[in-house]
Amino acid sequence: MRQWTKEEGTRLYLDKATLIWNGSVVIELDALSNFFKMLPSSEFQVNMLDCQPDHEQATQSQSIVLVVTSGTVKFDGNKQHFFNHNFLLTAPYIPDSTVWKIAGYCFYFQDWASS
Repeated sequence: MRQWTKEEGTRLYLDKATLIWNGSVVIELDALSNFFKMLPSSEFQVNMLDCQPDHEQATQSQSIVLVVTSGTVKFDGNKQHFFNHNFLLTAPYIPDSTVWKIAGYCFYFQDWASS
């Protein structure tokens, strides 16, 4: 499997994409690039993946797919966390081409207190 560098990853996003990471909001490509550069290396285990198209009447004929994932992640030097992650993919109109981009991205740790 090919691994993306943090700089390459921003090519997957719309210019004005919004990322929400545990409640912190990051908007636009320069800020996204800086955010990804500061993240430590990580290992993800995806336990669930679901993709659903949005109805075109709800999105003004824009093609949108909601992607939802959950699993575990461990960042270097930190404990393992459960996570929920969802993002919106869209295919903005580009003549003679279909390029899917990330329009919105939301990631949250889902750790429960042990009893």
